[in-house]
Amino acid sequence: MKIIATENAPQAIGPYVQGKVVGNLLFASGQIPLDPKTGEMVGTTIEEQTEQVLKNIGAILAEAGTDFDHVVKATCFLDNIEDFVAFNNVYATAFKTDFPARSAVEVARLPKDALVEVEVIAYLD
Repeated sequence: MKIIATENAPQAIGPYVQGKVVGNLLFASGQIPLDPKTGEMVGTTIEEQTEQVLKNIGAILAEAGTDFDHVVKATCFLDNIEDFVAFNNVYATAFKTDFPARSAVEVARLPKDALVEVEVIAYLD
């Protein structure tokens, strides 16, 4: 087992790590739209926040030696399910080949009042 930690993604705001590699799988913790350098929220729209979330996930994937095309499962938490289409439009841009399996649910509230949080499981070559 290996802990993934990078300065290019936000530091944990609780008792967890950015990700863990177990065997050939990366389990990445949920990412909200925090700027890795300042820890402040980025964006006020679902599109802006989703872009930052994807940047944060991309940094964790890169640190583990993989990328979005190796993501096998994503779980997406939305503050408002009415943002589903707008979220999908940005989310889809992260993948160059096939999309992963995915769940997307509306939740009552997210940390720091984010509009979106995404966690992924990816495989390593």
